Amino acid sequence: MLILTTVLTTGALTLTACGSRDEGGAKGGDSGGTTLTIGVDAPLSGENSTTGLGIQYGAQIAIDDANKKKTVDGVTFKLKALDDKAQPATGQQNATALVGDKSVVGAVGPLNSGVAQSMQQVFSSANMVQISPSNTDPSLTQGKDWQGGTKKRAYKTYFRTATTDALQGGFAADYAYNTLKKKKAFVVDDKQTYGAGLAKIFKEQFVKAGGKAVGTDHINTGDKDFASLVSRIKAAKADIVYYGGQYDESQLITKQLKEAGVKIPLFGGDGMFATTYIETAGKAAEGDLSTSVGVPVDTLPAAKTFVETYKAKGYKGDYGAYGGYSYDATTAIINAVKAVKEANGGKLPSGDELRSKVVDAVQKSNFDGITGKVAFDEFGDTTNKQLTVYQVEKGAWKAVKTGTYEG
Repeated sequence: MLILTTVLTTGALTLTACGSRDEGGAKGGDSGGTTLTIGVDAPLSGENSTTGLGIQYGAQIAIDDANKKKTVDGVTFKLKALDDKAQPATGQQNATALVGDKSVVGAVGPLNSGVAQSMQQVFSSANMVQISPSNTDPSLTQGKDWQGGTKKRAYKTYFRTATTDALQGGFAADYAYNTLKKKKAFVVDDKQTYGAGLAKIFKEQFVKAGGKAVGTDHINTGDKDFASLVSRIKAAKADIVYYGGQYDESQLITKQLKEAGVKIPLFGGDGMFATTYIETAGKAAEGDLSTSVGVPVDTLPAAKTFVETYKAKGYKGDYGAYGGYSYDATTAIINAVKAVKEANGGKLPSGDELRSKVVDAVQKSNFDGITGKVAFDEFGDTTNKQLTVYQVEKGAWKAVKTGTYEG
């Protein structure tokens, strides 16, 4: 079931923060002078760094707010941000480093679903909470057989504040077919966990809606020359291209498409929703589309101060995609620490016990965040299922539709 409502147009946002480090470990069992660290893992350089920095600084603002408000009496929070460069192996190393730091009580991230797969077991073994503001691969929470109707949660320590591709892919397919009236889609992906999964779901739902997949292809991350792909798309006479992947490649694909005279829109997922996409593609991006989780952060009254703070700090990156969800993920960990402390007679449990109890408290989260209600279902998925379609208009992402998709 699809419920759509028109929203006010808005541009994309921007976000960033700096990482602090405290290797001293938390002082358990007292009510004052305790320092706890919240880790962040994301691509902070290289590919995807625009959105990765948004995650880092969303978390930083949440920590600063909690310290200022003294959300947890006697506890000061610090940020420890690690760069995974969008590489699974690096993400796994970072997870090990965070687990090894006794002051770390939980982690926010990563950006990429493929990186998350390499980290989940590490955090699970340490019984430490991990909340991603951006992972959308359904298998991360529901298991590899989720499409067959067999859903099984493998890691009780893993949560996310972003909704999944099971909804995002179908939401995009419905919009392409029923609103844009596109009938022939050429589907491309970057062979990565996120991109391939999203493209597969879009294709299935587009065909189910009545459209035709006139071609499929795969590219490699880091590719720059898409001449052969453009030729295949042109020969297929597609009226829309759907791309599963990040903005790094899609911004070049759309530019080369338009230069070859193929004047059709390129549609992608939240991995494409970044200001960098428009800056690199230039005029070629006009009319292109993307979906992203939730609703535009700068239209939400609860996020007004957050947006103002991000801009005032001059933080780098793009907060429009995941900054608000990173803020809420971080807040969920902070609120969990508070709940554990209060349930323990005003004292923090020590070491592994604290981490374990924080996991349980995060599962019970139920509060109003800056992006909406923050709560998790039995799989660790967010209960906030809102999505938005954005289109490039006059050099900026403009929200054109928002709603929920139930399939």
